[in-house]
Amino acid sequence: VQLQASGGGLVQAGGSLRLSCAASGRTFSRFNMGWFRQAPGKEREFVAAISWSGSSTYYADSVKGRFTISRDNAKNAVYLQMNSLKLEDTAVYYCAADSRYYGSSRELYDYWGQGTLVTVSS
Repeated sequence: VQLQASGGGLVQAGGSLRLSCAASGRTFSRFNMGWFRQAPGKEREFVAAISWSGSSTYYADSVKGRFTISRDNAKNAVYLQMNSLKLEDTAVYYCAADSRYYGSSRELYDYWGQGTLVTVSS
């Protein structure tokens, strides 16, 4: 499956952004999806995941209550709604997919998008 993330940009602290990840190439509805992020000089970290059906979601503690992951299997897309953004949310955000794994371990996702930059300013 090919993944294309979009929606990043510059936003003030406290603002909102919605990231999108468009999938193509295979049956999207069979894939569990995840969002990860990588800040400068840091390792790529887990943000959120959603099961193939959308019935289960999972969040990193740092974004719980502020970010919402969702998917639309009819549109082959997964989204990350980010509210109450903080300076520390600045990073390149990546979407990832796997047909078997659902969780927070980046090593277990087989497919990755190219990333979209989110910059939160004060």
